[in-house]
Amino acid sequence: MSLFTQILAAAALLAVAVVLFLGLANMMRGGSANRSQQLMRWRVVLQGLAIVVVIVVAWAASRG
Repeated sequence: MSLFTQILAAAALLAVAVVLFLGLANMMRGGSANRSQQLMRWRVVLQGLAIVVVIVVAWAASRG
């Protein structure tokens, strides 16, 4: 697996974690419910993209 694909996969997973923690922090401090919903929607989108990236990276690694 190339360094680029490793960085890409790590960045995708890190983006999901950051948005997740931002959403949780907003909910815990009693922030706007609309903001929490928006962050959780972004989390779902980023999770989908992260899954696609990880699958593509695994597929590319298996091809040699």
